[in-house]
Amino acid sequence: MNNTPKPLFSTTQDHLDIETVDSDLIVLRDGSVCMVLTVSAINFGLLSEQEQEATIFAYAQLLNSLTFSVQIVIASRQKDISKYLSLLDERLEKITSPLIKAQMIKYREFVRSIVRQGNVLDKKFYIVIPFSSLELGAQSALATLVNSKPKLSKPIAEIVEQASMSLAPKRDHLIRMFARIGLRARQLISSELTQLFVTAYNYEHS
Repeated sequence: MNNTPKPLFSTTQDHLDIETVDSDLIVLRDGSVCMVLTVSAINFGLLSEQEQEATIFAYAQLLNSLTFSVQIVIASRQKDISKYLSLLDERLEKITSPLIKAQMIKYREFVRSIVRQGNVLDKKFYIVIPFSSLELGAQSALATLVNSKPKLSKPIAEIVEQASMSLAPKRDHLIRMFARIGLRARQLISSELTQLFVTAYNYEHS
């Protein structure tokens, strides 16, 4: 009798809650679905006092207008500006004016000091709009509660169709409200969603 243990084969996907990415939506293993919007940013500190007050008021209006839940995700990563520093060095060599050259050296040292402090971050802002598996109907909700392991109760195409109908008006509302603040929001497409998760996973395990 061979008692040699069989090797266990497992992929990263086996440990994730994501079933698939389909039609620009994230389908989870329990039948829930997420839509992700990417949102631009503004430098609040550079706004005038009147502009800051207007932005705060518009943001409060956005929050008060929501009749559904959303999740705000901020992804921060260390930014590599080595190429920018090399560009500064190249330009420094071409400067002939002593005064301008001295100012450029000070600026370059300022940038390097920020890098040493680890304060150079690339931030991206996302809004996640969820679609619960409970919205698929009583039968699907019961299947979700009974099964200990997450399992799709309907075909993916049917889940995506229902989720799209529910999420599209919410997406459009958020895009309009963000535009009032001066922010541009748009839905991430399937390829962007896939790249987002690949980048996030590799960054966390690097």
